[in-house]
Amino acid sequence: MYTLKYIILNIYLRVEIPVLEQLITIRHKLSALKKDRETYVDANLIVSLYEETVTQIENLDHIRTGDIWSTSSRNRLNDVLDDIMALLSLFFMSIGRNRESPAVYVQLITVERYLDQLALMGTYTDTILLENKERLQDIEEILYADQTDSCFVKVLKHKLKKCNDALSSLLLTIQEVSPELKPLHDELISIRRQMALLVQKTNGYTASDINELQEKLRELDNSKQKLFESNPKGKALIEGLFEQLFQEAEDLKASTNSVSESLAPIVDRLKQIKCQLERLALTHRWTLRETDLYTFHLQLQEVEKLRQNGKFKDPESDTIPEGQAVVNFLLRACYRIMTKMLSENVPVAEALMPVHNQLSTVRRCLMEVTKWGKPDSVRDLYPYQMKLASIDNMRVNGTFCDEEGNIPEGQAICVALLNECYDILHELIALADS
Repeated sequence: MYTLKYIILNIYLRVEIPVLEQLITIRHKLSALKKDRETYVDANLIVSLYEETVTQIENLDHIRTGDIWSTSSRNRLNDVLDDIMALLSLFFMSIGRNRESPAVYVQLITVERYLDQLALMGTYTDTILLENKERLQDIEEILYADQTDSCFVKVLKHKLKKCNDALSSLLLTIQEVSPELKPLHDELISIRRQMALLVQKTNGYTASDINELQEKLRELDNSKQKLFESNPKGKALIEGLFEQLFQEAEDLKASTNSVSESLAPIVDRLKQIKCQLERLALTHRWTLRETDLYTFHLQLQEVEKLRQNGKFKDPESDTIPEGQAVVNFLLRACYRIMTKMLSENVPVAEALMPVHNQLSTVRRCLMEVTKWGKPDSVRDLYPYQMKLASIDNMRVNGTFCDEEGNIPEGQAICVALLNECYDILHELIALADS
């Protein structure tokens, strides 16, 4: 006998097949564009694929009567749509259209997963939460400035609401800690941060490293009784945090030499992802194509799918192996780096990014010269004059164009940088002449 849910899902699948086929075609096109590193992304083509996606989402919205993300009707189509929205988001960032609705999807997903990690681990400060709050407010501003009110934008607003709800819940928890317990709470957060740093050490950590943190925990545990006498607000949260940290410390100690066999491949993969993200974070202004982050997005998504009820289980014995804390610390670190990289992205098209990077470097050098005071002579400033002149000569009728004569996004930012460099240079020349 088939269940009612099975019958409903099959009805959905049959009706949705034309939409699914169209979405798969769109995903193939976007994947092909992602692999092409020989040419800059065509902005018109990306906008065209976005419009095709909007049409298919509207068709799906009609089929599912406005409940696209209902868990009861979720199927393969939703996974394909997730992939498309992530790729479109990164492509919109690549063409410099960061302040448009399609560009915010990956940022929303990354913030959502980062908040999930914070909630799961239970240790976060108001500073971390306020950083995420500012990011979500910026995204909200972008979405509500969009006048199209398309189904695509509605989906993004739905995601935004989920993020805001999760953030509000975490902020409420922080506010529940009374002032007299705040120093203790901060101490516990600090210990958690030290644990995270130990896990991320290239050469690993030793049992003595964990023993030191456990000793600190015991000292704080012994001192808490006096604070708890007046039954202050946030007592339950602090007790839960103590319990969690003691448990994680034991888990880390058990994983000193190696994590359990079933978790070892996950830990190794996360360490590789984290190292790659850290390298990109240092050089991303020069080497990163925003769509490169899609690979990391997928890899982290695959790791997340292995979690059952918040734990990574051994697939053979269905037990919870040691090393959970190691995996969680590494996951959180990966999401933190990705969130930072996405928030630092400037609204300049990929074709114009070399110009932006060169101008940023010239400006940084000129600022350093300014710090040292008066230049010895005007001759010392010739290299900067020549570099700015060569960049200025790239403009056609005052506009930076790409190889095909198109005008990429980010003109105002680059021109403002160029003018600022000229202003600093002229001030330095005046100083040298005097």
